[in-house]
Amino acid sequence: MAEYLIYFNQQWVGDHTEEWFRSRGPLAMAVVNEIKAAGEYLFAGGLEEEGPVFSADATSGELMFTDGPYVETKEWLGGLTVVDVADEERARMWAGKIAEACGWPQEVRLFGSMPEIETSED
Repeated sequence: MAEYLIYFNQQWVGDHTEEWFRSRGPLAMAVVNEIKAAGEYLFAGGLEEEGPVFSADATSGELMFTDGPYVETKEWLGGLTVVDVADEERARMWAGKIAEACGWPQEVRLFGSMPEIETSED
């Protein structure tokens, strides 16, 4: 099994009426329920546009927190789904169903495998 991230940037959503968005919710939830029923669901959720947004950066050697998204960022994550599927074909199928239900594009990325880390026993 392989874990895939299916996600969209908020800018891909486009301008729609409140009624249009309300009509998409049940369609999207139906796909999430279908993923759950198939036993391939790990997580799904949309991100709040308002609310806490901050970054943590330790690249200078000192940990710094900055409130708000990066000003120069043109796109930001709007929502995501994580699935655990047998192959890429299955990930494509779920991404297609999510794209159809939501009404905007989805991008798919395969999670890399975690390296084995040896632990010392005391």
